[in-house]
Amino acid sequence: MKNSFGNSISVTLFGESHGEAIGAVIDGIAPGIEIDHEYIRARLIERAPVGRISTGRCEADDYEILSGVFMGFTTGTPIAIVIRNTNTKSRDYEALRNTPRPSHADLTAEEKYHGYQDYRGGGHFSGRITAALVAAGSIIRLALLKKGIAIGTHISSLHGVSDRAFCKLDDDVKALSALPFPVLDGERAEEMRAEILKAREMGDSVGGVLETAVIGMPAGVGEPWFDTLEGVISHAVFSVPGVKGVEFGAGFGITELYGSEANDPFVTDGKTVKTSTNNSGGIQGGISNGMPIILRTAIKPTPSIFKPQGSVSLKDMENLTLNIEGRHDPAIIHRARAVIDAVVAIAVADMLAMRFGTDWLAEK
Repeated sequence: MKNSFGNSISVTLFGESHGEAIGAVIDGIAPGIEIDHEYIRARLIERAPVGRISTGRCEADDYEILSGVFMGFTTGTPIAIVIRNTNTKSRDYEALRNTPRPSHADLTAEEKYHGYQDYRGGGHFSGRITAALVAAGSIIRLALLKKGIAIGTHISSLHGVSDRAFCKLDDDVKALSALPFPVLDGERAEEMRAEILKAREMGDSVGGVLETAVIGMPAGVGEPWFDTLEGVISHAVFSVPGVKGVEFGAGFGITELYGSEANDPFVTDGKTVKTSTNNSGGIQGGISNGMPIILRTAIKPTPSIFKPQGSVSLKDMENLTLNIEGRHDPAIIHRARAVIDAVVAIAVADMLAMRFGTDWLAEK
């Protein structure tokens, strides 16, 4: 089972939803990067459940850094991060041992691990593991920020309600760090909350689209074929539970344009070259062109819902009706933004390290 991502800078995940703990190991990170615990905790809070629009499972997410940090700075050796699980209700899953939940990884886990997997709360497949991913990504994300590379994600749309598009990117990305519900237009935020609560009352769930901006990215990062910048970022993003699609720049909408409309004309101020539009999303030929990287991520509705659903008994091989109990999110999209920010940071940092060297991230 491969649980690591990255080449120069890698992140390995471990743990299960209802096990003793979850965690991450960062390897290949430069020495001399400052660890800001306030920043890490703030990113974990962004991922935490919030009131009735989220699950009732509330974890403190108090993390421990066991290695790789000394006197407040990275040492350059592997950083081990552990987060203890303290609020589990495993009995909620005993009845599901042989009954796969629709659109969960229960059946595929059974096929791959032959019944030896930890099925409680989704085990290693659970979104719970993303808390460790956010903690690890936050260390890298802040290092990027100090190098002038900022990352921010908002809910572009949720079940028919759309937020305004990114406008003044620097201001918008900065503002998102202060928003517990990541929507740029306050009125649209309230409408989205109402949609989530409506789904909750129906025993159902909703999904949506996240839009992410990476600003300050230098040109020339990426490879022309199998390690394109889009490919590496997409690889990381598709590792996040609930992700079903990724597009960059104009995305699939570019197919409806003429070439004259889709192309990004070049302009210069005498010092640097930019493009007057950004339909390419900051990447051309698999390599960053110096413009903001813009990507959108499709997040599916939470599969655990409180409506009767068709399933099967793996023990008896009979069809049955499944009624799920327990604590579940009517939407995960507002919590997923912190996870997308984290994995994008990890992917971008790894590509930057490949281009400029591992120590570049810590250089002043």
